[in-house]
Amino acid sequence: MSNLLKFVQDEFVAKKDFPEFNAGDTITVYYEIKEGEKTRTQFFKGVVIQKRGSGVTETFTIRKMSGAVGVERIFPVNMPALQKIEVNQRGKVRRARIFYFRELTGKKAKIKERRR
Repeated sequence: MSNLLKFVQDEFVAKKDFPEFNAGDTITVYYEIKEGEKTRTQFFKGVVIQKRGSGVTETFTIRKMSGAVGVERIFPVNMPALQKIEVNQRGKVRRARIFYFRELTGKKAKIKERRR
């Protein structure tokens, strides 16, 4: 049964070419929004807190500060409305899921840039 699911996911779900990113990276996600009959592109720029799942069910969570309020959004990688992802800055973190980032404020909430 699992072989059948894997076959269907590989054959019929369109894969998009997005750049590789991990937790700690600052990215900008451009996605399409429908308002009535109109469609427009909106972006969400923030720090990747986690990547979860694999294949078709893969999702990632982004956190940004809007004023003094933290806003998080979960995006499925295979969402049809996703148009493009830009990696703005690579972050240097030691964990795959940086939930501790939610409690940090001020200078402590700064993630160092990873050198290549």
